[in-house]
Amino acid sequence: MYEYLKSSPLASLLIKAQKSVFSSTVGENSTFLKGSGFDFVELREYSTGDDIKHIDWIISAKKNRPHVKVFHQEKELNISITPLLSASLNFGTHKLKLDTLQETVALLAFSSVKQENAYQSYIYTKEIQIGTKLSKNIFSVRELLEKIHKVPLFGESINYKALPSKFNRVLKQHSLLFFIGDFLNTQDLEIGFLADKHEIIIIIIRDRFEENPTALGEINITDPQSGLSARVNIDKKAALKLKMKLLKDDDILFSKLNKSGVKYLKIYTDEEPLEKLLPFMSSI
Repeated sequence: MYEYLKSSPLASLLIKAQKSVFSSTVGENSTFLKGSGFDFVELREYSTGDDIKHIDWIISAKKNRPHVKVFHQEKELNISITPLLSASLNFGTHKLKLDTLQETVALLAFSSVKQENAYQSYIYTKEIQIGTKLSKNIFSVRELLEKIHKVPLFGESINYKALPSKFNRVLKQHSLLFFIGDFLNTQDLEIGFLADKHEIIIIIIRDRFEENPTALGEINITDPQSGLSARVNIDKKAALKLKMKLLKDDDILFSKLNKSGVKYLKIYTDEEPLEKLLPFMSSI
């Protein structure tokens, strides 16, 4: 089923992501999805049979009697990983945004598998598609990347307005939701009521040229969504106008996310996704 991966650029991407998460040289720091651990319940006096690893030595010294921390096992996280696929991902000055998105998705999925948390995945454009069903299987990561690879992006755009209501209908349990995309033209995105029911993390994939374009002179441009081509002159004034529009759009987006308590991270195409994800996930 995955024979094409042997000769595909996705093969090296999967190998890189899997090695980053599971490599013994990286260790537990590569696992940034918390869960399947233990939650502190109470502190009580030590009794025969208690695990000495749970002794609180500071409290024991203060009370002159050994005391232990009591824990109960946490429930597994309900993890949902959703790439938002649009034609604008087929752009990049260092590498394509699509490649950075796929690597980020793979890292999240592999980390979930390593942590023994089952995850499910969706693919979203204008509608929701099933990526993978709930799974702890490492091969589900390949399945998800294969489905992303097969989505025809040309002419595709994101229906941000419908996103919250569509996922609200699909997700029945409180979940940790990862949405990964370039988040351009998000004026219609109102994610507040979805964030009231779920923990949401948004990962924004961008190319630095998008946020700081330079004058290019007269060039031929094809709109990846409409397919229409035109010869345009991108001078300093036009470049500044593009920059200010995206800056304004992002200010509105970030204001909405902050108001809704949604955490977000931006990864550029010239950065290593793992190096951005590790400190971000450990800080929340």
